[in-house]
Amino acid sequence: MAERESWATRTGFILAAVGSAVGLGNIWRFPYQVGEQGGAAFLFIYLLLIVGVGFPVILVEFVVGRNTERNPVGALKRIGSGAWTKIGWVFVTAGFVILSYYSVVAGWTLRYVLLGLQGNYTAESAPEQFGAVASGLDAVVLHAIFMAAVVAIVALGIERGIELSVKLMVPAIILISIGLAAYAFTLDGAADAYAYYLSPELSTIASEWTTILPAAAAQAFFTLSLGMGVMITYASYLGEDRNLAEDAGIIAVLDTFIAFTAGLIAFPVLFAAGIEPGASGPSLIFVSLAAAFAELPFGGLLGAVFFATVAIAALSSAISIMEVVVSYLIDERGIGRVPATAALGVAMFLVGTPAALDLVFIDLYDGFANSILLMLGGLLLSVFVGWIVPDLALDEISKGIRNVGSLGSAWLWFVRVPVVLALIILVALNAWDYFGFLTGDFADWLSTNL
Repeated sequence: MAERESWATRTGFILAAVGSAVGLGNIWRFPYQVGEQGGAAFLFIYLLLIVGVGFPVILVEFVVGRNTERNPVGALKRIGSGAWTKIGWVFVTAGFVILSYYSVVAGWTLRYVLLGLQGNYTAESAPEQFGAVASGLDAVVLHAIFMAAVVAIVALGIERGIELSVKLMVPAIILISIGLAAYAFTLDGAADAYAYYLSPELSTIASEWTTILPAAAAQAFFTLSLGMGVMITYASYLGEDRNLAEDAGIIAVLDTFIAFTAGLIAFPVLFAAGIEPGASGPSLIFVSLAAAFAELPFGGLLGAVFFATVAIAALSSAISIMEVVVSYLIDERGIGRVPATAALGVAMFLVGTPAALDLVFIDLYDGFANSILLMLGGLLLSVFVGWIVPDLALDEISKGIRNVGSLGSAWLWFVRVPVVLALIILVALNAWDYFGFLTGDFADWLSTNL
């Protein structure tokens, strides 16, 4: 079996865990979800889910990872029995599928950096410009370039590759995001943007909760990198002296702060240009924001900085997701890090190529992995930890925490009942939405193209 590595510093671990979600999950996905789901109503539900579901599930993944010192598949094989040993495959599959199309979207950001530096953003034909960037040979090439960068970093290992890179990338993402948010504050229309983003209407929540709730839950899981095995894998490299609850709290706060700041950037820019926040859906930052930057003084430069930040953030996320699947090959198959990473990079590139040729595959992959697999993994692992191995969970959570007392039992019971029930409802709602996509938009695409 290949030798396992460990984190050199606590800061490296926390930044890697934060970096696993700050990319497309927080800066691409979060603003368009807010725009599609009615602004502040979505933000309110999303924050509740971060606290009520996300934080407890981070701890669920942490205790499994640190106790077993294995990737998700190996972890469940070590402490599970029967069908429970198969849960880990949900996590590994989710990570593989997500990174295959995530790399495609990340490639778009590289092209938009160049467009901004060349002063080529356009307000009049932004949708046509996005269509040219998002599919075709150029999209495939950019997909390959981004995947090659991910492979290069992960192949270097935990300390020399992942930890070193996130120590540079994550602080840069935070500082640039704060700077862009400060600039957005000065724009005309910022006050209206903040009202849209920060003032929830209870009537909207009451009438639209069946669509807002599953979307906010999927975003919360993506924000915290839950259900894709990142937290299990990264915790497997931790020592027993670490306070898991403290680390989980820091990670949740930083991840949520970066997502929240992305909204403080996006919506003032959109309102200043008079663009409807919910008009572009998943292509919001590439169509609506690019069009908005085209209307601002020095908009090309500002847009280039913004998209460069997204690209850096996407890379920090991608290396974390790649590490989950690489860790499986190292731990369970005894394959060296370099050949394992290279082989996975090729496989993910091939699976993601259809998404670089037609946008319908982005929706197909994203709906399956992000909306279903992430929460299904969280649900199954929460049931397993809460009801099957509770003694192991309580013992592990107490390590590194002095006098955990009744707090450990309170966390366990919260996972057993409220979290499990919430996740059952959320998985069902998301599965129903995905079924609607398969029988609607995707079925229409099949009938037209086959």
